[in-house]
Amino acid sequence: MTAEEQERAVPQQIPVVVLSGFLGAGKTTVLNHLLHSSRGSRIAVLVNDFGSIEIDAMAVAGQAGSTVSLGNGCLCCAVDVSELDEQLARLTAPGLRVDLVVIEASGLAEPAELVRMVLAGDNPRLVYGGLVEVVDAAEFPATRARHPGLGTRLAVADLVVLNKTDRITATARTELLAQVRDLARGAAVAPVTHGRLDPELLFDRRPVTERRGQLSFDDLRAEEEPAPHLHEGYESVARTYEVPLDPVRLMSFLERRPEGLYRIKGYVDFGAADPLHRYGLHAVGRFLRFTPEPWPEGAPRRSELVLIGAGIDAAGVAAGLDACREEELTATPDALSLAGGADADGQRRMWGVLRYVRDPEADAAGEPEPEFTP
Repeated sequence: MTAEEQERAVPQQIPVVVLSGFLGAGKTTVLNHLLHSSRGSRIAVLVNDFGSIEIDAMAVAGQAGSTVSLGNGCLCCAVDVSELDEQLARLTAPGLRVDLVVIEASGLAEPAELVRMVLAGDNPRLVYGGLVEVVDAAEFPATRARHPGLGTRLAVADLVVLNKTDRITATARTELLAQVRDLARGAAVAPVTHGRLDPELLFDRRPVTERRGQLSFDDLRAEEEPAPHLHEGYESVARTYEVPLDPVRLMSFLERRPEGLYRIKGYVDFGAADPLHRYGLHAVGRFLRFTPEPWPEGAPRRSELVLIGAGIDAAGVAAGLDACREEELTATPDALSLAGGADADGQRRMWGVLRYVRDPEADAAGEPEPEFTP
């Protein structure tokens, strides 16, 4: 099986990112940068004001159908959950093979309400990808004076993009970073210039092969802009474990994870605690979800995780995750699989994990996602 065939054989949910920020903060600049530097990944965009997106950014996004405008005004007031679901379904039809959806909210929109609408959606192919709040570093004091609710918006954000940091002094930048991190209650804060947010912070999956054609015209930009990579200020920790992870220890790590750790993605082997499934792990900011699935035929039983953050102690994060490994198994996964599953102790140890497994019956009943607050 080729790499591309493997990619198609393992369906993955598409993250839906809410991009927010008061007028003038630089949301459109951030969005344009993401579109220009996607490098083969397909980004679908849903915006309030179609005219606020530069024409060249639209060309990079691809076909006209890759962007949906809901008209001027406040998105959270203009549409309901069903309409948003309908638009998202059209943007992410399987044949389009979209990797990421960005909802660019009006500067007047209420971010928490937009997040609620995304979480209330019933499309199983989509998953919440985080609330990204863009802040103008140079105008931060004036913006906070005009909009006293800025502190509240930062407190609910999963990632704060501190834009235009080149317009303030190094001393002011250090002081502002500390102030914003305090207001953001431990969320990752990414200082950038000209909206150059690294796309790797937002993507669940990058394409295994270069894609051309529908929804992707990145080859037109290949000579204009170097391929993006994690730059100074971002840290990425990748870990592969051939021994299972202990569910109790892993939940303790997740509940106490360091400030600035924005995203965690990958698959977890819980060994004897659940020998029948591997668990997809998707964490963004304060949101967490586990998705159990049968082990693919012939797949090695191991855990593979990537952790991304801003201003984190990468060595400390890696050490904390390493401490989640099981020291020894009371029975082999294969033996328990033949016996029909985990024993009572294994089931009890999985309780913390199962709290963050989305229940299809809860989806049908319209129940809210379980709240995860580290």
